[in-house]
Amino acid sequence: MNRYLLPLPIIAGMSLAASVPSAPIFAQAVTQQGTQIQLNGKTFNAAWGAWASGSGQTIGISDSGLRQRIGADLLSTNTPERQPINWFTSQPTVLAARHAPSGAYRYLDVTSFAQTFGWQMQPQGNVLRIQAPAAQAQSVRLGRQTWGHRVVVDLDRPAAWRMTDLTVSRDAVKPRTFSLTLDAAAASAALQRWKGSSTEALRNLEVKPQAGQTVITGEIAGNMRPQISMVPNPNRLVIDILASAPQPRSILWAPGLRWQEQSVTLGNRQFPVVWLALDAQQGLKMQPIWGNPNALVGINPLLSIAERSQVAAAINGGYFNRNNQTTLGALRRAGQWISSPVLGRGVVAWSDQGQLAMGRLALRETLVTPSGQLPIVSRDSGYPQRGIALYSPVWGASYTPILETEKIISVVNDRVVDQKDSKSAASFPIPRNGYLLVLRSFDAGTALASGNSLSIQTTALPTQFNQFPNIVGAGPLLVQNSQIVLNAATEQFRPPFDTQSAPRSAIAQQADGTILLAAAHNRINGPGPNLREWAEILRKMGATQALNLDGGSSTALYLGGQLLDRHPGTAARVQNAIGVSLSQSP
Repeated sequence: MNRYLLPLPIIAGMSLAASVPSAPIFAQAVTQQGTQIQLNGKTFNAAWGAWASGSGQTIGISDSGLRQRIGADLLSTNTPERQPINWFTSQPTVLAARHAPSGAYRYLDVTSFAQTFGWQMQPQGNVLRIQAPAAQAQSVRLGRQTWGHRVVVDLDRPAAWRMTDLTVSRDAVKPRTFSLTLDAAAASAALQRWKGSSTEALRNLEVKPQAGQTVITGEIAGNMRPQISMVPNPNRLVIDILASAPQPRSILWAPGLRWQEQSVTLGNRQFPVVWLALDAQQGLKMQPIWGNPNALVGINPLLSIAERSQVAAAINGGYFNRNNQTTLGALRRAGQWISSPVLGRGVVAWSDQGQLAMGRLALRETLVTPSGQLPIVSRDSGYPQRGIALYSPVWGASYTPILETEKIISVVNDRVVDQKDSKSAASFPIPRNGYLLVLRSFDAGTALASGNSLSIQTTALPTQFNQFPNIVGAGPLLVQNSQIVLNAATEQFRPPFDTQSAPRSAIAQQADGTILLAAAHNRINGPGPNLREWAEILRKMGATQALNLDGGSSTALYLGGQLLDRHPGTAARVQNAIGVSLSQSP
């Protein structure tokens, strides 16, 4: 079996025998690159690059930019250097693909594509300026179907479009709203306002002009979704409002990195799942990432965390306190403990060679003083416990007390230099060459008196996790040895956490070593999976081990500049994530 594909039905037309390169093809001779595109005077964020070729200058736009800002439909492919797309053509257009020098984006060569559609392109500094022929939305037609509603926008020529807003309905009952902006002026015949009944797939629709563009907004039933297609001769944009599963997708984005979308069936329940399948033996590197390189405290959109970290792919990671924006689980990177595990919850650990392990983890840290040993209950953690907590410069430049009554002890060069009460200041500087010990409901006596020298002993439990330089904690653990081992109570998750239906994310591994980064939202005609269903889904996808990650509004799966599983406007900020980088070594 091809190691990139899961043991699910193979997508029609995909050749398992297709040859793939052993390393990404990088656009090494990039002469210009930037992060913004200006289309007909309107600027948006999207990566692009230009490089010299035999016929002159070649210009590439990131596949995420083409998809999200131009409206191109990216089709399945087994060849990462060739990407077929649909954009107002009767047959797919195949664009050459090259990865950005950082590996964070995949540029699609739009040089010939632009000529075909009459675009004029000019790089200017950080901005790629594109002038496309002016288009017009001539009319809008609405029709009821047995499966929902169809909205057809008649155009005089192809036009870029983007989904500017698409809300979620966690229970699949509350109505959703969408907003689509079309880069075409609206003729008077296209402007309309329609209102349906509260039992219909499409509840209302409005078409209005806005700054030379056409904006289509609507309200749909909570179990429905808009599916967009583009039809040529004559040119039409078709918006279908329906409840069926999205079309399967399988794109080999880079050697060893495949983007897949497919539904998994459990009895009469159908769950659309989006995932990335990773072959760690092909030079991919995973690492924990977070938003602020100078401090652990803080939450950010996964999009910005991934782009700042210059990774190709990412998935949201562990839990955190949204109020004080502090991590609540294990983080270890490059052999350094960033934050300690909490409550013996599940973790995923991995080596730079692609070895992966999952289990429930504790960290035993002991403070060695002149008069004996004292346990450290947490390190750089937002989870307050009775005892001694340690805060290092990883936490940030200062520590703000989490509880009202804490004793703050400063340690510099392994020697106690100061003791203060938490009420004496709003925050306390963390020594750059030391750390703070924070005592909560704990009396250390004279063991931590000023001038005392200290040392720290650290070990992971089980000890097998000591060998892994990278660890991310979340939980609960879902699958081990191909068996479901879900036990939310053991990991101290409170009811009804384990029975709630919600968006889910996870990291899993198949028997052949393939690593899966997966996300699922609503089932067809219903809410997202509960934890038992999520474990069954992952096991059906071939997982021999799997760990649940922070879900709900935190659920987000990123690739090359875009979120694959949801509209970015609906994704909550997160504290940390698992990032994936491409190797530039052939």
